[in-house]
Amino acid sequence: MKKLALYTLLMASLCTSCDLDINEDPNYPGNEQITPDLIFPSVEAGIAAAVGGEIHNYAGYFAQYYEQNPEQSQYIEISQYMFNESSQLMDYSYRIIYAGALMDAQEVLDKSTNPADRFATTVLRAYVLQVMVDNTNEAPYSEALKGNSVSNPKWDNGEDVYKGVLAEMDAAESALTANATMDSEDLVFNRNMAQWKGFANALRLRMYLRFIDAGVDVANYTEKVKTLVQENNFFTGDAAFTGFADETSKRNPWYETNAINTAGNQCAAYPIVSYYQANNDPRIAYAIDKNKKEGKYLGQIPGGRTKSDENNGSDTWKNENVSAINYQHSDGNGATQPFYMFTQAELQFLIAEVRLRFMNDEAGAQSAYNAGVTADFEARSMGGQEAGILALWDNATSTNDKLHLVYMQKWAALFCMDHMEAWSEIRRTDCPNLTTVPQVDIFKGGSSYVPGDLIEPWINGLGSGLVKRMTYPLSARMYNVNTPKAVPVSTPVWWDKN
Repeated sequence: MKKLALYTLLMASLCTSCDLDINEDPNYPGNEQITPDLIFPSVEAGIAAAVGGEIHNYAGYFAQYYEQNPEQSQYIEISQYMFNESSQLMDYSYRIIYAGALMDAQEVLDKSTNPADRFATTVLRAYVLQVMVDNTNEAPYSEALKGNSVSNPKWDNGEDVYKGVLAEMDAAESALTANATMDSEDLVFNRNMAQWKGFANALRLRMYLRFIDAGVDVANYTEKVKTLVQENNFFTGDAAFTGFADETSKRNPWYETNAINTAGNQCAAYPIVSYYQANNDPRIAYAIDKNKKEGKYLGQIPGGRTKSDENNGSDTWKNENVSAINYQHSDGNGATQPFYMFTQAELQFLIAEVRLRFMNDEAGAQSAYNAGVTADFEARSMGGQEAGILALWDNATSTNDKLHLVYMQKWAALFCMDHMEAWSEIRRTDCPNLTTVPQVDIFKGGSSYVPGDLIEPWINGLGSGLVKRMTYPLSARMYNVNTPKAVPVSTPVWWDKN
């Protein structure tokens, strides 16, 4: 109850009409009136609202987890890649991140002398700036959050932001004393400093791999990931913000939007349904319903809302033809599902990748793979049902096959958990693969389609290909003259070299 009461107070302070100057904090008209123990959890709450809502939603389309329902049109721009800056897909998140979470983080860093609070704040700052870069490639960083002295902060390139926040985490951790404890309320790790250090190491692992795959200082970062994995000082459980309740404005933000405010807009996408089915994966029932027309699982072809109807003969293609999303989930906890910044499943799959790619340790990789699969099933209250997925390891004969399996199972495990990271990892690993089978053939049951392969939207505003980045926020364009010129969303971010 204490967590819920605190979260309710924090979320009440987040508004949809934030001032668009990211160097001012309109969310809190008098920050001197906010007690220090509330400033830190407001950083956590702001990040949860931004990344766990709007960003989580559009990233789920790009990861091809769900699609626009045939008889609705709320998200047709996203589904068919027809959006631009005027669509303002991430404007709310941008305002909450900069005018809320990061401004509050800066206040903690400016005012707190507690090294534990400062370290945890620095880790959260690193996380959310990583998310910004992974969306837009550049982000206000070195000149941001400086008040009136810099009214138009520059957007730093993503590689520099990554290096900057990694250095910040290193410095903040080196300042910790042996028995440092947090003063602030903490809705992620309940003030457990070992967990915060483990989360920082997981973020390092995630970012180091992106340096490696971008071809940046490969030898150095390869040694770094090997050291992290060998030392194994990571968080246990999940790095997740908790405290939601099934009440208005207190629910998980993605659930609140899609199950309550704009219900009925999403159905399951063809790739994730086909992959779960191909492996007889019981997780398909976690958040996907059988269709009402035939009582079977069937996903919508990406961008195929109208094309499906055109190619369905004389029958109209309706919502009943496709599998709906079950927002409440099979465990009944959709409304109160935590916001995940880093799941244990993702962490273990990254460890498995490192052991396969850089350490020639197949046994260690299998152990991490098993731990990742098991962690995901347990997170869905489906523990004990994972035997079939664990057995897939022995069916993968080569190292490349095993690595592909690790990537695919990471994608399968991030559905409903962390769509932003799913989209980012798709771009980094090029996995799932992008099919060359025409959409119409897939729609009609073409046997050459490989279950789980991504599918170009049947109607594709880009002409061809997939979305590789998000547009810059329109609010940034309007209020910061240093916002970079618009680029096509088919342009990769700095670490996407595959």
